[in-house]
Amino acid sequence: MLAVRNTRFTLCILLIVFISFLFFAGSDHHLALPLPFSDRTLREKLMIEEYHYNKMLEGRAKLIEKWGPTPNKVDPFPSHGEFYTIWDFFLPSFNCPHRLERVGVMGDGGKWVCGLERIVHKKKCVMYSFGINGESSFEADIMKAVPSCEVYGYDFSVNSFGPEIEEDSELKLRSHFFPFALGPKDAHSPVDDPKMYTLRSLLEGNGHDFIDVLKIDIEGNEYDSFETFIDSFDGGPLPIGQLQIEIHVFKDQPWNDFAKVLKWWEKLEAAGLRPFYSESNLVYTNLIRGARPELIEYSFINIRGDHELVSSRPRRYSVGH
Repeated sequence: MLAVRNTRFTLCILLIVFISFLFFAGSDHHLALPLPFSDRTLREKLMIEEYHYNKMLEGRAKLIEKWGPTPNKVDPFPSHGEFYTIWDFFLPSFNCPHRLERVGVMGDGGKWVCGLERIVHKKKCVMYSFGINGESSFEADIMKAVPSCEVYGYDFSVNSFGPEIEEDSELKLRSHFFPFALGPKDAHSPVDDPKMYTLRSLLEGNGHDFIDVLKIDIEGNEYDSFETFIDSFDGGPLPIGQLQIEIHVFKDQPWNDFAKVLKWWEKLEAAGLRPFYSESNLVYTNLIRGARPELIEYSFINIRGDHELVSSRPRRYSVGH
């Protein structure tokens, strides 16, 4: 009798899987599934992750004491037999409470994203991308997955998005490119070259109150630019859902300083950003033989505020002064 019941149960499961496959087969976009959590369940998951993240912070303090014993004494990339690098102090210990996936080309250019299925239903999705460099597979795949998503791209070193968008007429209609630099201040008079804008100014100028996906890869200028953005909200929640950012600690540069990077990182944490994935840029270390692992991609979820990744019924934002 038990064997018969098990066989029936197995057949039912297989039938459900087969029907689901037939229903969703052929879709080019992410599945428009129901939101998987109630607000209460999602809050509980976030609280559990925050508890474990704070346990990691205790470990960070102990690691600083071991190799410092103060932050200003920690060498980002020690060369005397010490078993750590700067990245060991900044672990992506906050698990994404939704589906985690890598979007874009395999290799340099792709990024790890949390809960993309949560914004598939949105009537208006906004993505900002700083640093294009002729490759736009990440942006293009976000736009393909979320039909309502428009991307605003900024890079003063190139004249357009990469071919992944430029050669796709449908995606090109939803893209907006500007040859501007992201910076810690506004400097866009007729004599400024390149023209520089703060992220807050761009948001307000474009009439946006929220960024669903924010990508920043600007070769070391991420620190001051993003710190200015955080400061502009005076401790309030940031109007972003998630952040994909490449962090650079170049030798002989001002940010080759553990204490400075720690202070900047702690500002991100205080603003509600939690890293859920990291990926060292091994393409860089392979191309430049002998280089330190100075480049690393981090993905953050914003646990403050009220948006699709932390709520099933998000409210809207206001970013005006």
